[in-house]
Amino acid sequence: MASSDYVVTDKEVETFEERGYNEDLIPKRGSQRNMSTRNYFTLWMGSVHNIPNYTAVGGFLYLGISPINVMLAIVVSSLVVATFMILNGRAGSKYGIPFAMHLRSAYGNLGAKLPGFLRGCVAAIAWFGLQTYTGSLALLVIMGKIWPGFLDIGGSFDFFGISAPGLIAFTLFWILNVLIGFGGGDILNKFTGILGPVIYVVIIAMTIWAIRVAGGMSPILSYDVSAASSNNPPILVYLMIINSVLGVWAAPGSSVSDFTQKAKSTKDQMLGQTLSFVVSYLVFAFSSVVILIGGSIHFGVQEWNIVNVINKWDNLPAVIIATGVFLMTTISTNTTGNIIPAAYQLTALLPKRINYRRGVIIASIVSFIIMPWKLMENADSIFIFLNSIGAVLGPVAGVMITDFFIVHKQHIDLNELYMDTKEKNTKNKYFGVNTAAYIATILGLIISISGQFIASIRVVSDISWLVGFVSAGIIYLLLKSFYTKRIARKAYEEET
Repeated sequence: MASSDYVVTDKEVETFEERGYNEDLIPKRGSQRNMSTRNYFTLWMGSVHNIPNYTAVGGFLYLGISPINVMLAIVVSSLVVATFMILNGRAGSKYGIPFAMHLRSAYGNLGAKLPGFLRGCVAAIAWFGLQTYTGSLALLVIMGKIWPGFLDIGGSFDFFGISAPGLIAFTLFWILNVLIGFGGGDILNKFTGILGPVIYVVIIAMTIWAIRVAGGMSPILSYDVSAASSNNPPILVYLMIINSVLGVWAAPGSSVSDFTQKAKSTKDQMLGQTLSFVVSYLVFAFSSVVILIGGSIHFGVQEWNIVNVINKWDNLPAVIIATGVFLMTTISTNTTGNIIPAAYQLTALLPKRINYRRGVIIASIVSFIIMPWKLMENADSIFIFLNSIGAVLGPVAGVMITDFFIVHKQHIDLNELYMDTKEKNTKNKYFGVNTAAYIATILGLIISISGQFIASIRVVSDISWLVGFVSAGIIYLLLKSFYTKRIARKAYEEET
């Protein structure tokens, strides 16, 4: 454990338990902080190589820059994301606290409930259901190829818009996701440890295939995407790609303390996450562009869905293996980004009644009840909703990082943070609502979405996460400075 990291004592743990906090919210003891550099190195690998990320690269190619520049922009994005994850994970690795308590340190014990609920429950559970449904479609393809008659099971049976084979595939894939999530971080470490090498074997093989069928790298790097935009300045396109990649990690990045709380040291999470993102995205940047363009050249049609490219292969075992790997990456993404944060946040909302395992069960059941296949019938409304949730998380992250590093200079008073809610805590600095944090978050959100309503600043919408993050952080700092001066002036006047 690094000398700058704080290890909670047994006496402190006993005190916090007496105050009503359960094991999932209490700072992790030294013996529980067992995630090493290697664990963090493999943690996010499965989450990078997933189906939506490959589809996003197809969108990047339409922005008007060359394939090599798309690769470079993705690599630059990985450095930005790694920095974000390390900084926002510092509170967790230093004090061993989860996201719910990290959020409380910035927004107050009452103020933390809304942003925590939006990230940990609404966004996480909705995305868990949607990603599970998306993955189940790929599973349905595999099952149909292995057993063509499976697709005819149930005949015209329809369960609120989904066929019997579709419902079976969804249920099976849902169960797999829940089982991994139910095991928590320990099972996830083992799962990602196995998944990491398998992913890269498959991705490298697919990349070699794409280069071969495209006739080498030259046709791929010189590929001209039809209907690509030619009006965007290159620097803006780079910022748009960085913003898009950050948007993918907005939710996991906000709650990254749920993972860094178990770090052996801050050095472990810093080095591990940096290597994880940089190495993963170096491979992803090259392979995604090569596979998508190579496949498009080979099949004679622009195809930006990696599953569609795979399913056009004639080799059935190769189709099953490659699609299966992408299904596993979906499970990894779902677990790290959705089910674990949802479970922890439910625990934070009702610490005396819900623990982590109960949180997983509740979140999983809700993700099934909302019938994500119905939400997908109207893609515009659901993505507007989810993008609105994501737009909030940029300002939230900006406030959290500014609060921890600048306002409180990386110091958290655990005794006050884990307050006894049965007592009067009006003088506790973490009690109630941090008004400055709320104002900064709201103003940051308004600024970040302003481009959608004001044509002259439409560009703001293209880099909304970056704008929301920076603006909320600056506004929060200014407000805290103002409040501090006002309190000091009031104290001075009372003394005189």
